[in-house]
Amino acid sequence: MGHSAPLTKIRYYGQNGQQILSASQDGTLQSFSTIHEKFNKSLGHGLINKKRVKRKGLQNTLSVRLPPITKFAAEEARESDWDGIIACHQGKLSCSTWNYQRSTIGAYFLKPKELKKDDVTATAVDITSCGNFAVIGLSSGTVDVYNMQSGIHRGRFGEDQAHKGSVRGVAVDGLNQLTITTGSEGLLKFWNFKNKILIHSMSLDSSPNMMLLHRDSGILGLALDDFSISVLDIETRKIVREFSGHQGQINDMAFSPDGRWLISASMDCSIRTWDLPSGCLIDSFLLDSAPLNVTMSPTGDFLATSHVDHLGIYLWSNISLYSVVSLRPLPTDYVPSVVMLPGTCQTEDVELSEETIEPSDEMIEYDSPEQLNEQLVTLSLLPESRWKNLLNLDVIKKKNKPKEPPKVPKSAPFFIPTVPGLVPRYAVPEQNNDPQQSKVVHLGILAQKSDFFLKLEEGLVNNKYDAALNLLKELGPSGIETELRSLSPECGGSVEVMQSFLKMIGMMLDRKRDFELAQAYLALFLKLHLKMLPSEPKLLEEMTQLSSQVEGNWIHLQSLFNQSMCILNYIKSALLQ
Repeated sequence: MGHSAPLTKIRYYGQNGQQILSASQDGTLQSFSTIHEKFNKSLGHGLINKKRVKRKGLQNTLSVRLPPITKFAAEEARESDWDGIIACHQGKLSCSTWNYQRSTIGAYFLKPKELKKDDVTATAVDITSCGNFAVIGLSSGTVDVYNMQSGIHRGRFGEDQAHKGSVRGVAVDGLNQLTITTGSEGLLKFWNFKNKILIHSMSLDSSPNMMLLHRDSGILGLALDDFSISVLDIETRKIVREFSGHQGQINDMAFSPDGRWLISASMDCSIRTWDLPSGCLIDSFLLDSAPLNVTMSPTGDFLATSHVDHLGIYLWSNISLYSVVSLRPLPTDYVPSVVMLPGTCQTEDVELSEETIEPSDEMIEYDSPEQLNEQLVTLSLLPESRWKNLLNLDVIKKKNKPKEPPKVPKSAPFFIPTVPGLVPRYAVPEQNNDPQQSKVVHLGILAQKSDFFLKLEEGLVNNKYDAALNLLKELGPSGIETELRSLSPECGGSVEVMQSFLKMIGMMLDRKRDFELAQAYLALFLKLHLKMLPSEPKLLEEMTQLSSQVEGNWIHLQSLFNQSMCILNYIKSALLQ
Protein backbone atom coordinates (compact mmCIF):
# COMPACT_ATOMS: atom_id res chain seq x y z
CA MET A 1 0.00 0.00 0.00
CA GLY A 2 1.53 3.28 -1.09
CA HIS A 3 0.42 6.74 -2.09
CA SER A 4 -2.35 7.20 -4.63
CA ALA A 5 -1.06 10.56 -5.88
CA PRO A 6 2.37 12.06 -6.61
CA LEU A 7 4.59 12.97 -3.64
CA THR A 8 5.14 16.48 -2.35
CA LYS A 9 7.86 15.99 0.28
CA ILE A 10 10.12 13.19 1.56
CA ARG A 11 12.61 13.18 4.43
CA TYR A 12 14.52 10.53 6.36
CA TYR A 13 13.22 10.08 9.91
CA GLY A 14 15.52 9.22 12.82
CA GLN A 15 19.23 8.53 12.92
CA ASN A 16 19.29 4.86 11.88
CA GLY A 17 18.44 5.61 8.25
CA GLN A 18 15.67 2.98 8.09
CA GLN A 19 12.50 5.11 7.80
CA ILE A 20 11.44 7.67 5.20
CA LEU A 21 8.53 10.03 5.86
CA SER A 22 6.61 11.00 2.73
CA ALA A 23 3.74 13.42 2.12
CA SER A 24 1.57 13.15 -0.95
CA GLN A 25 -1.08 15.06 -2.86
CA ASP A 26 -3.59 12.46 -1.65
CA GLY A 27 -3.39 14.15 1.77
CA THR A 28 -1.71 11.28 3.63
CA LEU A 29 1.55 11.11 5.55
CA GLN A 30 3.25 7.73 5.39
CA SER A 31 6.43 6.07 6.63
CA PHE A 32 8.34 3.69 4.36
CA SER A 33 11.04 1.32 5.60
CA THR A 34 14.25 0.79 3.64
CA ILE A 35 14.65 -2.63 5.32
CA HIS A 36 11.35 -4.43 4.66
CA GLU A 37 7.85 -3.44 3.66
CA LYS A 38 6.37 -5.01 6.81
CA PHE A 39 7.73 -2.01 8.74
CA ASN A 40 5.80 0.48 6.56
CA LYS A 41 2.99 2.38 8.23
CA SER A 42 0.55 5.13 7.40
CA LEU A 43 -0.08 8.11 9.65
CA GLY A 44 -3.40 8.68 7.90
CA HIS A 45 -5.20 11.72 6.50
CA GLY A 46 -5.17 15.05 8.23
CA LEU A 47 -8.62 15.95 9.60
CA ILE A 48 -9.77 19.46 10.46
CA ASN A 49 -11.76 18.31 13.53
CA LYS A 50 -10.90 14.78 14.53
CA LYS A 51 -13.15 14.76 17.62
CA ARG A 52 -16.19 15.90 15.61
CA VAL A 53 -15.66 13.15 13.08
CA LYS A 54 -15.46 10.52 15.82
CA ARG A 55 -18.47 11.90 17.67
CA LYS A 56 -20.80 12.12 14.66
CA GLY A 57 -19.38 9.12 12.89
CA LEU A 58 -19.19 10.76 9.49
CA GLN A 59 -18.86 8.26 6.68
CA ASN A 60 -17.75 10.80 4.10
CA THR A 61 -14.72 12.57 5.56
CA LEU A 62 -13.71 14.34 2.36
CA SER A 63 -15.30 17.57 3.54
CA VAL A 64 -13.26 17.66 6.76
CA ARG A 65 -9.93 16.47 5.36
CA LEU A 66 -6.96 18.79 5.34
CA PRO A 67 -5.33 19.83 2.05
CA PRO A 68 -2.12 18.03 1.02
CA ILE A 69 1.02 18.60 3.06
CA THR A 70 3.52 20.80 1.22
CA LYS A 71 6.34 20.88 3.77
CA PHE A 72 7.08 19.21 7.08
CA ALA A 73 9.85 18.89 9.68
CA ALA A 74 10.37 15.97 12.07
CA GLU A 75 12.48 15.27 15.14
CA GLU A 76 12.48 12.01 17.12
CA ALA A 77 14.00 13.39 20.36
CA ARG A 78 10.67 13.55 22.27
CA GLU A 79 8.48 11.35 20.11
CA SER A 80 7.39 9.22 23.09
CA ASP A 81 6.31 12.29 25.10
CA TRP A 82 4.50 14.47 22.55
CA ASP A 83 4.15 15.16 18.86
CA GLY A 84 7.41 15.32 16.92
CA ILE A 85 6.27 16.27 13.40
CA ILE A 86 5.07 19.70 12.22
CA ALA A 87 3.52 20.12 8.77
CA CYS A 88 2.09 23.00 6.73
CA HIS A 89 -0.72 22.40 4.25
CA GLN A 90 -1.50 23.77 0.83
CA GLY A 91 -3.39 27.08 1.13
CA LYS A 92 -3.79 26.78 4.91
CA LEU A 93 -2.64 29.14 7.65
CA SER A 94 -2.57 26.60 10.47
CA CYS A 95 0.12 23.92 10.74
CA SER A 96 -0.74 20.46 12.01
CA THR A 97 1.26 18.33 14.43
CA TRP A 98 1.68 14.58 14.01
CA ASN A 99 2.78 11.78 16.32
CA TYR A 100 5.01 9.17 14.71
CA GLN A 101 4.84 6.67 17.56
CA ARG A 102 1.02 6.63 17.65
CA SER A 103 0.83 6.97 13.84
CA THR A 104 -1.82 9.66 13.91
CA ILE A 105 -2.38 13.40 13.60
CA GLY A 106 -1.59 15.34 16.75
CA ALA A 107 -3.71 17.42 19.06
CA TYR A 108 -2.77 20.94 17.93
CA PHE A 109 -3.18 23.23 14.94
CA LEU A 110 -0.59 25.97 15.31
CA LYS A 111 -1.48 29.44 14.02
CA PRO A 112 -1.40 33.00 15.36
CA LYS A 113 -4.71 33.89 17.02
CA GLU A 114 -4.84 37.52 15.92
CA LEU A 115 -4.32 36.67 12.25
CA LYS A 116 -7.53 35.60 10.52
CA LYS A 117 -6.88 36.47 6.87
CA ASP A 118 -7.66 33.78 4.36
CA ASP A 119 -4.91 34.79 1.95
CA VAL A 120 -2.10 34.14 4.44
CA THR A 121 -0.59 30.66 4.37
CA ALA A 122 2.24 28.82 6.14
CA THR A 123 5.24 28.54 3.81
CA ALA A 124 8.14 27.21 5.93
CA VAL A 125 8.50 25.10 9.08
CA ASP A 126 11.27 23.76 11.25
CA ILE A 127 11.52 21.94 14.56
CA THR A 128 14.38 22.31 17.05
CA SER A 129 16.78 19.45 17.67
CA CYS A 130 15.44 19.03 21.22
CA GLY A 131 11.89 18.57 19.90
CA ASN A 132 10.41 21.27 22.17
CA PHE A 133 9.76 24.14 19.75
CA ALA A 134 8.41 24.61 16.25
CA VAL A 135 9.25 27.63 14.09
CA ILE A 136 6.69 28.56 11.42
CA GLY A 137 7.12 31.13 8.63
CA LEU A 138 4.10 32.66 6.88
CA SER A 139 3.51 34.21 3.48
CA SER A 140 2.88 37.54 5.23
CA GLY A 141 6.50 37.65 6.41
CA THR A 142 5.94 36.77 10.09
CA VAL A 143 7.88 34.00 11.85
CA ASP A 144 6.40 32.53 15.05
CA VAL A 145 7.63 30.08 17.68
CA TYR A 146 5.32 27.51 19.30
CA ASN A 147 5.74 24.96 22.06
CA MET A 148 5.27 21.44 20.72
CA GLN A 149 4.06 20.01 24.05
CA SER A 150 1.35 22.56 24.81
CA GLY A 151 0.81 24.23 21.43
CA ILE A 152 1.21 27.68 23.06
CA HIS A 153 2.57 30.60 21.08
CA ARG A 154 6.02 31.47 22.49
CA GLY A 155 7.05 34.54 20.55
CA ARG A 156 7.56 36.23 17.22
CA PHE A 157 10.71 37.36 15.45
CA GLY A 158 10.74 41.09 14.75
CA GLU A 159 8.30 43.71 16.01
CA ASP A 160 5.57 43.01 13.50
CA GLN A 161 7.05 40.81 10.83
CA ALA A 162 10.46 39.27 10.16
CA HIS A 163 10.43 39.88 6.39
CA LYS A 164 8.63 42.20 4.01
CA GLY A 165 8.01 39.37 1.58
CA SER A 166 6.95 35.77 1.94
CA VAL A 167 9.13 33.58 4.17
CA ARG A 168 10.96 31.04 2.02
CA GLY A 169 12.88 29.18 4.71
CA VAL A 170 13.45 28.91 8.49
CA ALA A 171 16.14 26.98 10.37
CA VAL A 172 17.35 26.64 13.98
CA ASP A 173 20.89 25.60 14.91
CA GLY A 174 21.65 22.53 17.01
CA LEU A 175 21.98 24.43 20.31
CA ASN A 176 18.86 26.63 20.02
CA GLN A 177 21.04 29.74 19.99
CA LEU A 178 20.46 30.99 16.46
CA THR A 179 17.49 31.16 14.11
CA ILE A 180 18.00 31.83 10.41
CA THR A 181 15.17 33.06 8.18
CA THR A 182 15.04 34.11 4.55
CA GLY A 183 12.35 35.91 2.57
CA SER A 184 11.32 36.47 -1.01
CA GLU A 185 12.63 40.06 -0.87
CA GLY A 186 16.17 38.61 -0.97
CA LEU A 187 17.25 39.09 2.66
CA LEU A 188 18.82 36.52 4.98
CA LYS A 189 18.44 37.30 8.69
CA PHE A 190 20.03 35.85 11.82
CA TRP A 191 18.02 36.05 15.06
CA ASN A 192 18.67 35.23 18.69
CA PHE A 193 16.37 32.29 19.39
CA LYS A 194 15.74 33.15 23.03
CA ASN A 195 14.96 36.88 22.98
CA LYS A 196 13.92 37.10 19.27
CA ILE A 197 16.33 40.00 18.57
CA LEU A 198 17.84 40.53 15.11
CA ILE A 199 21.59 39.87 15.14
CA HIS A 200 22.60 40.24 11.51
CA SER A 201 21.01 40.79 8.13
CA MET A 202 22.52 40.30 4.69
CA SER A 203 21.20 40.69 1.15
CA LEU A 204 21.42 37.91 -1.43
CA ASP A 205 22.15 38.20 -5.13
CA SER A 206 18.75 36.78 -5.98
CA SER A 207 15.52 35.82 -4.29
CA PRO A 208 15.90 32.50 -2.42
CA ASN A 209 13.83 29.49 -3.38
CA MET A 210 14.61 27.23 -0.40
CA MET A 211 17.03 26.89 2.51
CA LEU A 212 18.67 23.91 4.21
CA LEU A 213 20.88 23.82 7.34
CA HIS A 214 23.37 21.09 8.27
CA ARG A 215 23.29 21.44 12.06
CA ASP A 216 26.42 19.45 12.90
CA SER A 217 28.75 21.58 10.75
CA GLY A 218 26.84 24.88 10.78
CA ILE A 219 26.72 25.01 6.97
CA LEU A 220 23.69 26.67 5.36
CA GLY A 221 22.66 25.95 1.77
CA LEU A 222 20.55 28.47 -0.19
CA ALA A 223 18.95 27.70 -3.56
CA LEU A 224 18.31 30.96 -5.42
CA ASP A 225 15.85 31.81 -8.17
CA ASP A 226 18.70 32.39 -10.64
CA PHE A 227 19.36 28.60 -10.49
CA SER A 228 22.54 29.03 -8.40
CA ILE A 229 23.41 27.71 -4.93
CA SER A 230 25.10 29.72 -2.16
CA VAL A 231 26.67 28.05 0.86
CA LEU A 232 27.18 30.05 4.07
CA ASP A 233 28.94 29.47 7.36
CA ILE A 234 26.53 30.52 10.12
CA GLU A 235 29.40 31.23 12.54
CA THR A 236 31.14 33.82 10.34
CA ARG A 237 27.91 34.67 8.42
CA LYS A 238 29.81 34.74 5.15
CA ILE A 239 29.32 32.98 1.83
CA VAL A 240 31.99 30.29 1.56
CA ARG A 241 30.93 28.54 -1.67
CA GLU A 242 28.89 29.40 -4.76
CA PHE A 243 27.75 26.78 -7.27
CA SER A 244 26.17 27.32 -10.67
CA GLY A 245 25.29 24.96 -13.49
CA HIS A 246 21.62 24.06 -13.14
CA GLN A 247 19.39 25.11 -16.03
CA GLY A 248 16.11 25.03 -14.12
CA GLN A 249 14.54 25.74 -10.75
CA ILE A 250 16.21 23.92 -7.86
CA ASN A 251 13.51 21.88 -6.16
CA ASP A 252 15.40 20.38 -3.22
CA MET A 253 18.81 19.92 -1.63
CA ALA A 254 20.39 17.44 0.78
CA PHE A 255 23.64 17.33 2.75
CA SER A 256 25.66 14.18 3.28
CA PRO A 257 25.88 13.12 6.97
CA ASP A 258 29.46 14.41 7.30
CA GLY A 259 28.60 17.70 5.58
CA ARG A 260 31.14 17.24 2.77
CA TRP A 261 28.64 16.86 -0.08
CA LEU A 262 25.69 18.98 -1.14
CA ILE A 263 23.26 17.17 -3.45
CA SER A 264 20.83 19.29 -5.49
CA ALA A 265 17.83 18.32 -7.62
CA SER A 266 16.53 20.61 -10.35
CA MET A 267 13.73 20.88 -12.88
CA ASP A 268 16.33 20.37 -15.62
CA CYS A 269 16.04 16.63 -14.72
CA SER A 270 19.54 16.54 -13.22
CA ILE A 271 20.89 15.57 -9.81
CA ARG A 272 24.27 17.06 -9.00
CA THR A 273 26.70 16.36 -6.16
CA TRP A 274 28.93 19.24 -5.06
CA ASP A 275 32.05 18.70 -2.94
CA LEU A 276 32.13 21.51 -0.36
CA PRO A 277 35.83 21.34 0.72
CA SER A 278 37.09 21.58 -2.86
CA GLY A 279 34.16 23.61 -4.19
CA CYS A 280 33.81 21.39 -7.27
CA LEU A 281 31.16 19.32 -9.01
CA ILE A 282 32.05 15.65 -8.54
CA ASP A 283 28.95 13.86 -9.85
CA SER A 284 26.04 14.62 -12.18
CA PHE A 285 23.45 12.51 -13.96
CA LEU A 286 20.21 13.07 -15.85
CA LEU A 287 16.84 11.40 -15.35
CA ASP A 288 13.84 10.94 -17.60
CA SER A 289 11.62 12.64 -15.00
CA ALA A 290 12.40 15.81 -13.03
CA PRO A 291 13.27 15.13 -9.37
CA LEU A 292 11.11 16.97 -6.82
CA ASN A 293 12.77 15.84 -3.56
CA VAL A 294 16.11 14.42 -2.45
CA THR A 295 17.08 13.26 1.02
CA MET A 296 20.28 11.56 2.18
CA SER A 297 20.31 8.77 4.73
CA PRO A 298 21.85 9.70 8.13
CA THR A 299 24.13 6.69 7.68
CA GLY A 300 25.14 7.78 4.17
CA ASP A 301 24.23 4.54 2.41
CA PHE A 302 21.20 5.66 0.37
CA LEU A 303 19.89 8.69 -1.47
CA ALA A 304 16.08 8.80 -1.74
CA THR A 305 14.34 10.76 -4.50
CA SER A 306 10.79 11.47 -5.65
CA HIS A 307 9.84 12.63 -9.12
CA VAL A 308 7.18 14.49 -11.05
CA ASP A 309 4.03 12.36 -11.63
CA HIS A 310 5.62 9.34 -9.92
CA LEU A 311 4.04 7.66 -6.90
CA GLY A 312 7.09 5.87 -5.51
CA ILE A 313 10.26 6.71 -3.61
CA TYR A 314 13.45 5.74 -5.46
CA LEU A 315 16.58 4.64 -3.61
CA TRP A 316 20.08 5.20 -4.99
CA SER A 317 23.00 3.33 -3.43
CA ASN A 318 26.12 5.24 -2.40
CA ILE A 319 28.77 3.36 -4.36
CA SER A 320 31.64 5.14 -2.56
CA LEU A 321 30.95 3.04 0.57
CA TYR A 322 31.91 -0.28 -1.01
CA SER A 323 34.17 0.48 -3.96
CA VAL A 324 36.90 2.88 -5.01
CA VAL A 325 35.38 5.95 -6.66
CA SER A 326 37.24 8.83 -8.24
CA LEU A 327 36.11 12.09 -6.67
CA ARG A 328 38.03 14.32 -9.04
CA PRO A 329 36.24 17.48 -10.26
CA LEU A 330 34.24 17.00 -13.43
CA PRO A 331 35.41 19.03 -16.46
CA THR A 332 33.46 22.13 -17.48
CA ASP A 333 32.35 20.50 -20.74
CA TYR A 334 31.14 17.31 -19.00
CA VAL A 335 27.90 15.97 -20.48
CA PRO A 336 25.94 13.89 -17.94
CA SER A 337 24.39 10.63 -19.07
CA VAL A 338 20.73 9.72 -18.68
CA VAL A 339 20.14 7.11 -15.97
CA MET A 340 16.99 5.00 -15.70
CA LEU A 341 15.08 5.18 -12.43
CA PRO A 342 15.58 2.20 -10.08
CA GLY A 343 12.90 -0.45 -10.28
CA THR A 344 11.92 -3.93 -9.19
CA CYS A 345 11.81 -5.49 -12.66
CA GLN A 346 14.31 -8.32 -13.16
CA THR A 347 15.45 -7.05 -16.56
CA GLU A 348 16.29 -3.68 -15.07
CA ASP A 349 18.25 -5.34 -12.26
CA VAL A 350 20.37 -7.18 -14.82
CA GLU A 351 21.07 -3.96 -16.72
CA LEU A 352 22.04 -2.16 -13.55
CA SER A 353 24.39 -4.95 -12.46
CA GLU A 354 26.08 -4.87 -15.87
CA GLU A 355 26.53 -1.11 -15.58
CA THR A 356 28.19 -1.37 -12.21
CA ILE A 357 30.56 -4.11 -13.40
CA GLU A 358 31.89 -1.99 -16.26
CA PRO A 359 35.26 -0.49 -15.31
CA SER A 360 35.47 3.26 -15.22
CA ASP A 361 37.81 4.89 -17.72
CA GLU A 362 38.15 7.93 -15.50
CA MET A 363 39.72 6.04 -12.60
CA ILE A 364 43.41 6.78 -12.19
CA GLU A 365 45.44 4.43 -10.03
CA TYR A 366 47.68 6.42 -7.74
CA ASP A 367 50.88 4.78 -6.56
CA SER A 368 52.16 6.47 -3.46
CA PRO A 369 55.95 6.97 -3.57
CA GLU A 370 58.10 5.70 -0.74
CA GLN A 371 59.09 9.28 0.05
CA LEU A 372 57.13 12.37 -0.97
CA ASN A 373 60.11 14.70 -0.66
CA GLU A 374 63.76 14.25 0.24
CA GLN A 375 63.44 16.93 2.92
CA LEU A 376 60.59 15.15 4.71
CA VAL A 377 61.19 12.66 7.48
CA THR A 378 59.47 9.44 6.37
CA LEU A 379 58.51 6.54 8.60
CA SER A 380 58.46 2.90 7.57
CA LEU A 381 55.31 0.86 7.02
CA LEU A 382 56.34 -1.84 9.49
CA PRO A 383 54.10 -2.54 12.51
CA GLU A 384 55.25 -1.27 15.89
CA SER A 385 55.80 -4.81 17.15
CA ARG A 386 58.85 -5.12 14.84
CA TRP A 387 60.85 -2.27 16.41
CA LYS A 388 59.18 -0.74 19.46
CA ASN A 389 60.24 -3.38 22.02
CA LEU A 390 63.80 -4.01 20.82
CA LEU A 391 65.28 -2.48 23.96
CA ASN A 392 63.00 -4.47 26.26
CA LEU A 393 63.60 -7.95 24.88
CA ASP A 394 65.41 -9.06 28.04
CA VAL A 395 62.43 -8.13 30.22
CA ILE A 396 60.01 -9.81 27.83
CA LYS A 397 62.05 -13.02 27.76
CA LYS A 398 62.19 -13.11 31.56
CA LYS A 399 58.43 -12.68 31.79
CA ASN A 400 57.83 -15.40 29.20
CA LYS A 401 60.39 -17.83 30.64
CA PRO A 402 58.70 -20.99 32.00
CA LYS A 403 59.03 -21.66 35.72
CA GLU A 404 60.45 -25.14 35.17
CA PRO A 405 61.64 -26.99 32.05
CA PRO A 406 59.16 -29.37 30.47
CA LYS A 407 59.50 -32.97 31.64
CA VAL A 408 59.60 -35.74 29.08
CA PRO A 409 57.30 -38.59 30.12
CA LYS A 410 58.99 -41.95 30.59
CA SER A 411 58.18 -44.23 27.71
CA ALA A 412 56.97 -47.67 28.75
CA PRO A 413 58.49 -50.56 26.68
CA PHE A 414 56.19 -52.79 24.70
CA PHE A 415 57.86 -55.92 26.11
CA ILE A 416 58.82 -55.57 29.77
CA PRO A 417 62.38 -56.87 30.16
CA THR A 418 63.05 -59.60 32.74
CA VAL A 419 66.18 -60.89 34.47
CA PRO A 420 67.13 -64.42 33.45
CA GLY A 421 66.90 -66.95 36.27
CA LEU A 422 64.69 -69.55 37.87
CA VAL A 423 62.49 -66.93 39.49
CA PRO A 424 61.17 -64.41 36.93
CA ARG A 425 62.00 -60.84 37.91
CA TYR A 426 61.58 -57.58 36.06
CA ALA A 427 64.70 -55.69 35.05
CA VAL A 428 65.25 -52.27 36.71
CA PRO A 429 65.50 -49.43 34.08
CA GLU A 430 68.82 -47.65 33.84
CA GLN A 431 68.94 -44.26 35.56
CA ASN A 432 70.10 -41.15 33.75
CA ASN A 433 73.04 -39.78 35.70
CA ASP A 434 72.84 -36.27 34.21
CA PRO A 435 69.16 -35.20 33.95
CA GLN A 436 70.08 -31.52 33.53
CA GLN A 437 72.20 -32.13 30.48
CA SER A 438 71.57 -29.34 27.99
CA LYS A 439 70.44 -30.21 24.49
CA VAL A 440 71.66 -26.90 23.01
CA VAL A 441 74.70 -27.35 20.79
CA HIS A 442 77.16 -24.43 20.76
CA LEU A 443 78.72 -24.16 17.33
CA GLY A 444 81.16 -21.44 18.32
CA ILE A 445 83.57 -20.64 15.51
CA LEU A 446 81.84 -23.21 13.30
CA ALA A 447 78.79 -20.94 12.94
CA GLN A 448 78.13 -19.87 9.35
CA LYS A 449 77.79 -16.25 8.33
CA SER A 450 74.20 -15.07 7.87
CA ASP A 451 72.86 -13.35 4.75
CA PHE A 452 72.69 -10.05 6.65
CA PHE A 453 76.35 -10.43 7.65
CA LEU A 454 77.36 -11.09 4.03
CA LYS A 455 75.38 -8.06 2.76
CA LEU A 456 77.16 -5.83 5.29
CA GLU A 457 80.51 -7.12 4.04
CA GLU A 458 79.44 -6.31 0.47
CA GLY A 459 78.43 -2.83 1.63
CA LEU A 460 82.02 -2.12 2.65
CA VAL A 461 83.03 -2.62 -0.98
CA ASN A 462 80.23 -1.04 -3.00
CA ASN A 463 78.74 1.27 -0.30
CA LYS A 464 75.20 -0.04 -0.94
CA TYR A 465 73.11 -1.10 2.03
CA ASP A 466 69.58 -1.45 0.64
CA ALA A 467 69.76 -5.25 0.49
CA ALA A 468 71.02 -5.50 4.08
CA LEU A 469 68.26 -3.15 5.29
CA ASN A 470 65.55 -5.15 3.49
CA LEU A 471 66.77 -8.35 5.15
CA LEU A 472 66.65 -6.69 8.55
CA LYS A 473 63.10 -5.45 7.92
CA GLU A 474 61.88 -9.01 7.37
CA LEU A 475 63.15 -10.22 10.77
CA GLY A 476 61.28 -10.15 14.05
CA PRO A 477 62.62 -8.57 17.27
CA SER A 478 64.49 -11.71 18.41
CA GLY A 479 66.03 -12.23 14.97
CA ILE A 480 67.19 -8.59 14.87
CA GLU A 481 68.82 -8.93 18.27
CA THR A 482 70.57 -12.14 17.20
CA GLU A 483 71.93 -10.52 14.03
CA LEU A 484 73.22 -7.43 15.87
CA ARG A 485 74.76 -9.51 18.65
CA SER A 486 76.64 -11.66 16.12
CA LEU A 487 78.40 -8.58 14.67
CA SER A 488 80.89 -8.41 17.56
CA PRO A 489 84.25 -10.22 17.23
CA GLU A 490 83.38 -12.38 20.26
CA CYS A 491 80.43 -13.94 18.38
CA GLY A 492 82.19 -14.49 15.07
CA GLY A 493 81.92 -10.96 13.67
CA SER A 494 84.49 -8.25 13.08
CA VAL A 495 85.08 -4.54 13.68
CA GLU A 496 84.79 -3.88 9.94
CA VAL A 497 81.27 -5.36 9.83
CA MET A 498 80.26 -3.28 12.86
CA GLN A 499 81.56 -0.21 11.04
CA SER A 500 79.53 -1.25 7.99
CA PHE A 501 76.38 -1.44 10.13
CA LEU A 502 76.97 2.08 11.45
CA LYS A 503 77.40 3.31 7.86
CA MET A 504 74.05 1.72 7.02
CA ILE A 505 72.41 3.68 9.86
CA GLY A 506 74.08 6.85 8.59
CA MET A 507 72.69 6.17 5.11
CA MET A 508 69.17 5.83 6.57
CA LEU A 509 69.50 9.13 8.46
CA ASP A 510 70.80 10.92 5.35
CA ARG A 511 67.86 9.75 3.26
CA LYS A 512 65.41 10.50 6.13
CA ARG A 513 63.60 7.28 5.32
CA ASP A 514 62.61 4.55 7.81
CA PHE A 515 63.35 7.11 10.49
CA GLU A 516 61.99 5.16 13.47
CA LEU A 517 63.78 1.97 12.38
CA ALA A 518 67.13 3.78 12.28
CA GLN A 519 66.59 5.06 15.83
CA ALA A 520 65.50 1.64 17.14
CA TYR A 521 68.34 -0.31 15.45
CA LEU A 522 70.94 2.20 16.63
CA ALA A 523 69.64 2.09 20.20
CA LEU A 524 69.82 -1.73 20.28
CA PHE A 525 73.32 -1.70 18.76
CA LEU A 526 74.56 0.71 21.46
CA LYS A 527 72.98 -1.40 24.19
CA LEU A 528 74.73 -4.55 23.00
CA HIS A 529 78.18 -3.17 22.12
CA LEU A 530 78.59 -0.02 24.18
CA LYS A 531 81.52 -1.42 26.20
CA MET A 532 83.76 -2.18 23.22
CA LEU A 533 83.05 0.97 21.14
CA PRO A 534 85.54 3.32 22.95
CA SER A 535 88.41 0.87 22.39
CA GLU A 536 88.01 0.89 18.60
CA PRO A 537 89.04 4.17 16.86
CA LYS A 538 87.18 3.33 13.64
CA LEU A 539 83.93 2.73 15.45
CA LEU A 540 84.43 5.79 17.63
CA GLU A 541 84.89 8.01 14.58
CA GLU A 542 81.78 6.58 12.93
CA MET A 543 79.78 7.10 16.12
CA THR A 544 80.84 10.77 16.28
CA GLN A 545 79.45 11.39 12.80
CA LEU A 546 76.21 9.57 13.65
CA SER A 547 75.81 11.64 16.82
CA SER A 548 75.92 14.89 14.88
CA GLN A 549 73.44 13.53 12.32
CA VAL A 550 70.93 12.41 14.96
CA GLU A 551 71.24 15.68 16.86
CA GLY A 552 70.67 17.75 13.71
CA ASN A 553 67.58 15.77 12.73
CA TRP A 554 66.06 16.01 16.18
CA ILE A 555 66.67 19.76 16.43
CA HIS A 556 64.89 20.23 13.09
CA LEU A 557 61.95 18.06 14.19
CA GLN A 558 61.73 19.76 17.57
CA SER A 559 61.47 23.18 15.97
CA LEU A 560 58.63 21.96 13.74
CA PHE A 561 56.84 20.43 16.73
CA ASN A 562 57.16 23.64 18.72
CA GLN A 563 55.84 25.70 15.80
CA SER A 564 52.80 23.43 15.41
CA MET A 565 52.08 23.49 19.14
CA CYS A 566 52.25 27.29 19.22
CA ILE A 567 49.79 27.57 16.33
CA LEU A 568 47.38 25.11 17.98
CA ASN A 569 47.53 26.93 21.33
CA TYR A 570 46.91 30.25 19.59
CA ILE A 571 43.88 28.88 17.72
CA LYS A 572 42.43 27.40 20.94
CA SER A 573 42.86 30.64 22.87
CA ALA A 574 41.47 32.69 19.99
CA LEU A 575 38.33 30.52 19.79
CA LEU A 576 37.78 30.73 23.55
CA GLN A 577 38.08 34.50 23.53
